[in-house]
Amino acid sequence: MKFPPNNPCPCGSQKKYKKCCKVFHDGTLPTNALELMKSRYSAFAVHKAEYIIATTHSQNQDFTSDVSSWKKGILDFCENTSFNGLEIIDFIDGELESYVTFKAILEQANQDATFTEKSRFLKENGKWLYVDGKFID
Repeated sequence: MKFPPNNPCPCGSQKKYKKCCKVFHDGTLPTNALELMKSRYSAFAVHKAEYIIATTHSQNQDFTSDVSSWKKGILDFCENTSFNGLEIIDFIDGELESYVTFKAILEQANQDATFTEKSRFLKENGKWLYVDGKFID
């Protein structure tokens, strides 16, 4: 999927995609877990499976060395989901471990698939990675 760089960024920043999350998708490292979380949401919205894989910690339950099937699963999810908004609820910024609580407003098969999650991130070798998350009611 080709996402127009002048469109508003899916993360909700009110900036153009090219001036927001695209810089991370193109290789700039996020400086904190909040930037990583928002850029991962945008990566799902614009079908950047490679970015999701590259920013997932090896302790994550979805992590696998079978990258082709992992990528296919991510792309299947992306293609069957409408990404309608992201709301940041809380951000606990740590030096090596951080937490972001967010609400992802999604739709699948004309059904609301919105969820709220508290995500955990670890910084390893200067790079933030998504480890896991807990759904919040």
